[in-house]
Amino acid sequence: MIRKIVHIDEEKCNGCGLCIPNCAEGALQIIDGKAKLVKDSFCDGLGACLGHCPQGAITIIEREADEFDEKAVEEHLSRMENENHGKNQKPAHHNAHHHIGGCPGSMMRQINREVKDENVKVASKLRQWPVQLALVSPSAPYLYRSDLLIAADCTAYAYGNFHNDFIKDRTVVVGCPKLDDNDYYTGKLTEIIKNNDLESITVVKMEVPCCSGIAIAARIARDRSGVNIPVKVVTISVDGEILQREYL
Repeated sequence: MIRKIVHIDEEKCNGCGLCIPNCAEGALQIIDGKAKLVKDSFCDGLGACLGHCPQGAITIIEREADEFDEKAVEEHLSRMENENHGKNQKPAHHNAHHHIGGCPGSMMRQINREVKDENVKVASKLRQWPVQLALVSPSAPYLYRSDLLIAADCTAYAYGNFHNDFIKDRTVVVGCPKLDDNDYYTGKLTEIIKNNDLESITVVKMEVPCCSGIAIAARIARDRSGVNIPVKVVTISVDGEILQREYL
């Protein structure tokens, strides 16, 4: 079948290995000093590893490849974990938030927390409609000279003070890079950035690897638009904490 899959330019790759821990499926390994795709069926084609390559050696292409096999990925990750445990090491892709088996963004988990201030009401800070990126027109008047917030769908549910900390005084577009067409998002964002003289761009995404796609789309869109504007990326943990702030 013809599908999207990662491609590594070995001439650019310097074997730094920064892409390895950002591939939740364990599809990448350093072999003979270069990052290589272990098996086509281990790669979901979402490109969570793209933004972590300092050499720009990783891209997403379309070519004939075996279908992504989530069951095979589970078996592969289990083997890697067993092998590394035998060496008293954790596998390179594994951390406290990445569980063995399938995409971490789809893994079931229960979050136990004490509810406080349950009677406090937070007023909505939303200033425009619609908010879904697929529905927002690049020529909508509320975009012009605005502070643009590009948010992954799940962030507003994970982060309790989302309206006050992120939506307030910003124009909002939201989407899911795992479930939707990230190339479409890139094209739409390119038009928005190119034509609206934006004051700032903030991306809020979840910590799970597949969510990196929305930050990648924003960065590529900024570059294609030819507009020199920083893209601030805020990463939210599944349990609702801000893990990182960085600029692209």
